Amino acid sequence: MTDRPAADDTAAQPEGDAATAGAPELVPAEQVTAALEAAAEFKDRLLRTLAEMENLRKRTEREVADARVYGVAGFARDVLAVADNMHRALGTIEAELREHADVKLTALIEGVELTERELMKVLEKYGVTKFSPQGEKFDPNVHQAMYEVQDSDVPAGHVAQVIQAGYMLGDRVLRPALVAVVKAAPKAPPSSANDNPAGAG
Repeated sequence: MTDRPAADDTAAQPEGDAATAGAPELVPAEQVTAALEAAAEFKDRLLRTLAEMENLRKRTEREVADARVYGVAGFARDVLAVADNMHRALGTIEAELREHADVKLTALIEGVELTERELMKVLEKYGVTKFSPQGEKFDPNVHQAMYEVQDSDVPAGHVAQVIQAGYMLGDRVLRPALVAVVKAAPKAPPSSANDNPAGAG
């Protein structure tokens, strides 16, 4: 008696199952919608992050530029005291003394003047500029009023005298100018009927 070969199990499978064994499963519409929403959210986050990074870059560049320009403010204020003293010293030399000065005194005066000019050049190199607002309209942002004066040649509210020059560092006030301001003329008292002489009319 001969043995028969075992029956092939695959042959017993229905034809429908064999046809669909390798086909991909269809994704439900809800999953597609959720995936699109997630992608949109990630894109929005990415754009926000890129915008924040760009703002941070600009802010950092601005802070570095400000530090470069305004970082010398403390040192510059101290140097201004030296410049003021040199200017005062030169201001005490009268014209008559200059005319009759001997060679040594003349050389000393010229040396101090040269040093003052060099000092101002160095300050300007680092963005420090001097301003003297003689005759300008008083501006509390850049001027400091020391007192008021009467002056018919200068309009009221304008600078009549500069006591000490001011300095700017870039577009900021390093030191305001000390000034005297022209005050407004007093108003005339209003006339009244009592001012008329008695019995007039």
